[in-house]
Amino acid sequence: MRRSALACGLLATVALSSPGLANEDVKKASADPNNWALQQGNYAGWRYSELDQVNTSNVKDLKVAWQFSTGVLRGHEGSPIVIGNRMYVHSAFPNNVFALDLDNDNKILWKYSPKQDPSVIPVMCCDTVNRGVQVAGDTLILGQADTTLVALDTATGKEKWKAVNGDPKKGETHTGFLLIVNDKVIMGTSGAEFGVRCHVTAYNLKDGKRAWRAYSMGPDADILVDPEKTMSLGKPVGKDSSLKTWTGDQWKIGGGSTWGYASYDTEANLFYYGTGNPSTWNPAQRAGPDGKQIDQKWSMTLFARNPDTGVAAWAYQMTPFDEWDYDGVNESILADLKVKGADRKVLVHFDRNGFGYTVDRLTGEPLVAEPYNTALNWSTGVELDKSKPNYGRPTVVASKSTFLNGPDVNTKNVCPAALGFKDQQPAAYSPLTGHFYIPTNNVCMDYEPFKVSYTPGQPYVGATLSMFPPEGQTNTGKFTIWDASEGKIVKAIDEPFSVWSGVLTTAGGIACHGTLEGYVKCRDQKDGAELFKHRLPSGSIGNVFTYAHKGKQYIGLYSGVGGWAGIGLAAGLDKPTDGLGAVGNYAGLKSYTDLGGTLTVYSLP
Repeated sequence: MRRSALACGLLATVALSSPGLANEDVKKASADPNNWALQQGNYAGWRYSELDQVNTSNVKDLKVAWQFSTGVLRGHEGSPIVIGNRMYVHSAFPNNVFALDLDNDNKILWKYSPKQDPSVIPVMCCDTVNRGVQVAGDTLILGQADTTLVALDTATGKEKWKAVNGDPKKGETHTGFLLIVNDKVIMGTSGAEFGVRCHVTAYNLKDGKRAWRAYSMGPDADILVDPEKTMSLGKPVGKDSSLKTWTGDQWKIGGGSTWGYASYDTEANLFYYGTGNPSTWNPAQRAGPDGKQIDQKWSMTLFARNPDTGVAAWAYQMTPFDEWDYDGVNESILADLKVKGADRKVLVHFDRNGFGYTVDRLTGEPLVAEPYNTALNWSTGVELDKSKPNYGRPTVVASKSTFLNGPDVNTKNVCPAALGFKDQQPAAYSPLTGHFYIPTNNVCMDYEPFKVSYTPGQPYVGATLSMFPPEGQTNTGKFTIWDASEGKIVKAIDEPFSVWSGVLTTAGGIACHGTLEGYVKCRDQKDGAELFKHRLPSGSIGNVFTYAHKGKQYIGLYSGVGGWAGIGLAAGLDKPTDGLGAVGNYAGLKSYTDLGGTLTVYSLP
């Protein structure tokens, strides 16, 4: 199969030029386009494949090659991992893992079925999803819902070691964020909706012993920042950068979940991830002693950290004193782009708050911040003038401020909704066009905060939400092509429901994604024109992936409706404000799809 020469060169530059820093097994496996060796596609998070057997001229001829049921009905996020003649398939809770033999009619070689206490299910916000396993050499890493980190032998499925990352009785759970770098496995945690002080933690790949842990908020020693060397907006963060922005001991139940996908710069030896909302969703309860807003660092923050030590190189807080549950956990995609006439090493991040950020990934300097959906109305923009006192901060529209309007007041028509113009579903980059391909939500909300008390292991939300499309629109989704150098929408194509599926781009010029109502679609990267569409067994919130076996390219994805958008179907909820406000917005899904976890794989005849 032909590889794109341009793609090979860029991939080598961005993702594979490590002087031995990245895990060598992961590097080798991800360098071969026949594999899909990382959930992110590569360390840079491109979700791009050099395979081009399936292309814009023949993608219309794709047929179902084979299917596989996971036996689980809840939402299926992430994708399988494919290395050589093995495919590793995972499921939602109870987090089964299957190894399939691609040489032998996809026979099940082994199945791992964790024994988890089902009491973890009620403390999992927004469905019992899992965003996938990772593999390095002969070791497969699984993060279970109950926070147990497990290393399995890829040949046998036998346990090598286990480590416990948190306590579900306090509301700590796991849905995503596994990254293998060098000799470390890095894992995030969920739980902000239960008042958990969240963190990222590194374990030794060899034996599972904890190497370091970095909390999202708290004392400098806990959050692993150097007051003089860790930078924020070009300046050292200073001593007690987090503690100074919380009232009393509120930071101990501060939230800041870390469940999104992470990326890694092999040359800089930095990995990038985002932190989520501060607890609680009622901002009045998080105000300063004078009743004024305080930043509550480092929630809602992009971090760059050294994977060996965990120490942060820089931190950029995108939504200080969050008032809308605009988690900052979405993935960062690494690329080298020309921005404002200069060549820059950047990360591109489509935040829940609705802004598409282009950030210098070495310094943390925001270069571009523009709405990737024109319906955004909670802010008039992000200040990028370094001379201004509000540099790097969004300017809030007072009428959309749930804090200024106060508790027990319903702030109307805030865009985007809490699930953001994009949530967990990862975007993709294509070196063929230089553009980014965003699966988006076209959703706004009404938001009414109320006072809530903290009890360990109980919901600590404090807001009632209802969600709906922007005024005058009926579609709740878009597929958007984005120019990150300029911060401009190239094209936005309406979808009837949120596109909650991760995008795949390939050297064949296609961009593929699933849909909530149950289709897989492949489009032309140039203009988004739909070239292929096929019905799936259930709605899809999985990520499209591709691999080649015995000279043939395959494209696949999970179906299995669920996640936050599909929580009404997944959990049997019907009150419009249930599911943290999502149920009413997606009530129409039941007319199109139902539950069922299935992997569907396509190929040319």
